[in-house]
Amino acid sequence: MDCAFNYNVYSQHCPARLFFEKIADKWVLLILNVLEEQPIHFNLLKKKIEGISPKVLSQKLKILERDGFIIRQVQGTAPIRVEYRLTDLGRDVSKTALQLKGWAETHIEAVLKAQKNYDSTQGISA
Repeated sequence: MDCAFNYNVYSQHCPARLFFEKIADKWVLLILNVLEEQPIHFNLLKKKIEGISPKVLSQKLKILERDGFIIRQVQGTAPIRVEYRLTDLGRDVSKTALQLKGWAETHIEAVLKAQKNYDSTQGISA
């Protein structure tokens, strides 16, 4: 593998690239942001992240658990509830996710304006 000891994300076969594929996913970023606040169970997580389907949420949680970002804990209650919490690794990466969230919320107006200007110069109508 090209990047055996010195990982280089510009190298085609570098496993560190996989991180970018996952972290660039909007649902992953939103899940990390919500879990940064507190451990939470599946249904409440689904309610907090509008628009995510139960299937997609389940898939993304499995990915995050496999990568060591979250821990899935089954609570012995009736009915059984599953709670998700960040690991130390997850808390570390969630700081970057929170920065991206803040940037997006602060700068989205400028992005939308740039898109509108571009579209008008290209003859694209909304």
